Amino acid sequence: MPGALIVGASSGIGAALAQRLSKQGYRVGLAARRSELLEQVRAGLPGPAVTKVMDISEPEAAMAALRELIAEVGDVELYVISSGVGFINPQLQWAEERNTIEVNVLGFTAMVNVAIGALEARGSGQLVGISSVAALRGGRAAPAYNASKAFVSNYLEGIRQRCQRSGMPITVTDIQPGFVRTAMAQSPQLFWVASADRAAEQIFAAIRQRKRHAYVTRRWRLVAWLLRSLPASWYQRL
Repeated sequence: MPGALIVGASSGIGAALAQRLSKQGYRVGLAARRSELLEQVRAGLPGPAVTKVMDISEPEAAMAALRELIAEVGDVELYVISSGVGFINPQLQWAEERNTIEVNVLGFTAMVNVAIGALEARGSGQLVGISSVAALRGGRAAPAYNASKAFVSNYLEGIRQRCQRSGMPITVTDIQPGFVRTAMAQSPQLFWVASADRAAEQIFAAIRQRKRHAYVTRRWRLVAWLLRSLPASWYQRL
């Protein structure tokens, strides 16, 4: 039975993906900050699962907890880093900007550091990071969130290059969702909103195909093309 580990498994995409991986026969490790929700997810899985409470905004403690969880699950071939926060914050409230950076940048990097080290020691496997279409351009309503997701995607690209240079069969997958019906979907102008289950279905398809990158849902590639194509002078007026 293959092992998979999800950081950020207590709700949303992470919880839905845990359900799908468990149904596919994975032995699942679940990590998140909220213990009660984490146990609810574990109890609803059809297969074996191990949980570990951690707060990735405290990177050193979370890194130690993740290593413990890896040892408990045993032979983990798939790591999904799904933890993240996002705030509509046009007033640039510092607490929210700081929290976004602590979780989406420092915490994410810490989790990837442990995961890629474990995969290199194993000699093969897959690392999946949940970024966002927001990574493609800055955003006035949530500056730190867009910037943090740009960091996630660029960091994953750098890790992918590193794995390629090493010659090890380690796949690094960057998932860029559009709007998904979760607590983080706060914009008043939502469209093409996918359920967490639908997002998990397409993410799992990208995992099985060992893709380097995927938009979720797939139609968001059109929005991505538009965002990349808009001249800066036009984009500033949006």
